[in-house]
Amino acid sequence: MSSLVLIAEDEPEIASILQGYLEREGLRTVTAINGQVALDLHRALPPDLVILDVKMPKVDGYEVLAELRRRGDTPVIMVTALSEDLDKLQALRIGADDYIVKPFNPLEVVARVKAVLRRTRSAEGQTLLRLGPLELDLTAHMATVTTDAGRGRLDLTLTEFRILAHMMRSPTRAFTRAELIDACLPEGDTLERTIDSHASNIRRKLQAAGAGGFMEGVRGVGYRLGPPL
Repeated sequence: MSSLVLIAEDEPEIASILQGYLEREGLRTVTAINGQVALDLHRALPPDLVILDVKMPKVDGYEVLAELRRRGDTPVIMVTALSEDLDKLQALRIGADDYIVKPFNPLEVVARVKAVLRRTRSAEGQTLLRLGPLELDLTAHMATVTTDAGRGRLDLTLTEFRILAHMMRSPTRAFTRAELIDACLPEGDTLERTIDSHASNIRRKLQAAGAGGFMEGVRGVGYRLGPPL
């Protein structure tokens, strides 16, 4: 069965255009006219990916995104009419996997959707990655940290999981921001602060799980995994 995309957009014309382009590519779609409907549909269905407008009635897009992240790691592409970098970074901090700025080309949205779904499927059938206290199950799309206090799960977004997986495949390397963007966000904005925002989230979650310091910034380069130097 083809992937199901939830389009959370309060402008019927825009929702209809996105629905038409996505269905033309063989994807199934469902629409939500406000944030509460989007949350209800996400719980009832659930979809494989959410396209989420920031300025939604009843429950705004940021609140919807925060609740979706509490529920799990459904990929989310934010849509906003705001072009300020801070608004984009706010979405990434909360856990968005990508964002599109209005006005947009529907073909670009379709390309982003297909890229995110392709990355989601690419982990299927693979095995485990382990490094120190970290373990990534690429089949179950699950990350865990094992410490003296026990084993706990890391609630990562799709992009955060992808960054960790990419770095764990070459555990001795320090990765530049540009390398991480090319490998993990090839269709996204190339702002280095985009990677910094995701890295900040990962480091905060590692700290909360008892593995603080295991992802470190490397001055003048980017990021590395492993015990603090």
